[in-house]
Amino acid sequence: MKIAIPRLGRILLCAIQQDLSDDEALAFQSNLLETIAEVEALGVVIDISALDVVDSFMARVINDSSNMASLLGAEIIVCGIQPFVAMTLVEMGQNLLRANCTFNLEQGLKTLQTRIALRGDFQAIHDDGECSDDYLD
Repeated sequence: MKIAIPRLGRILLCAIQQDLSDDEALAFQSNLLETIAEVEALGVVIDISALDVVDSFMARVINDSSNMASLLGAEIIVCGIQPFVAMTLVEMGQNLLRANCTFNLEQGLKTLQTRIALRGDFQAIHDDGECSDDYLD
C-alpha cells in the first residue's frame, strides 16, 4: 500500500490510515524522503491517529525518518498518537526523539509553521493555504 503525500505549499501531509508491514513502512520512508527532496519541503506532518498499534519497528522508522528529514532541511511533526499507543511506546522504551508530537493535525500544522518561521524559513503556509515569503507580516 502506497501512502499518498499531498502538498500544502512546501509542507507535506501524510496520514497513515492502517498498520503497515515492515516492507510498507520502509517504502513509505523512502517515498517520503524522495518527496521531501523533490519539492524541497520545509516540513512534514505525519498523522498516525488511525493507528491502534505502533510497534518498535514503526517507531524506529518514524524516528529515523525524522532524523533523515532533518538532514534534508525539513521539520517533522507527528500528530494523533493515541493514549494507549503512547503508553506502549514508553513501556517499550521507544521514543520519537527528533519528532515533535501534537494532539491533532491542526496543532501539528501550527507547530510546524512556528518551527519553520523560527529557523528563518519564511516561505510557509498561511491559514488560507497560500504560500508566501511574507509569512510573518
